Amino acid sequence: MTNETTSTIAPEIPAGDPRPLYFRALDWVAALAGAVPHDRMADPTPCHGFDTRTLLAHLVTTVRRPAAIAAGTDPMAAPLVSEDVLPDPATAYVAEAAALRAAWSAPGGEVPLDRTVRLAFGEVPVRVALWAFLNETLVHGWDLAVATGQNPEADPDLAAAALAAARVLLPAEPRGGPVPFAAVVDPAPGAGPTERLANWSGRRRR
Repeated sequence: MTNETTSTIAPEIPAGDPRPLYFRALDWVAALAGAVPHDRMADPTPCHGFDTRTLLAHLVTTVRRPAAIAAGTDPMAAPLVSEDVLPDPATAYVAEAAALRAAWSAPGGEVPLDRTVRLAFGEVPVRVALWAFLNETLVHGWDLAVATGQNPEADPDLAAAALAAARVLLPAEPRGGPVPFAAVVDPAPGAGPTERLANWSGRRRR
């Protein structure tokens, strides 16, 4: 979602603290990133317009934005693609994901989950923002795994929780225009929970 708005959005997503699930998603994608062969950085991905290198650099941005929330700065100041890490985006993602996990876990450094932050799709409580980052992390993790020949399925309960939230945060209609997601893709027979989550964001295997 990229349209800027000043409205406050508080959809009815699951209650509770999403950080444990988000940390698991970070760990999963960090493991995928750390295993990307250097000779596959130019490979295409299911995420339109991103090869593996630029997808990883965008994933760094998806870590820097919640890091900014923890620091009390503007998360949207981070560009869509963190071009400064393009020489070695996989190493950068692994390091910055670990630093983000530490920042959100540090005693006394907790961010109030009901605090309002500004994201591309409006002003939302931090809790909602974390569900959005969780969704983005898992979907791009699936993109990365498919592109580089790795196992594209995260833990089933993790992906199922993210999909339940995604159905609220990202309705099936409308898509396109100011909502930059393709139409929902019908899952293939036997598709796992993470692939179904990616399908909900309009992804399909090439």
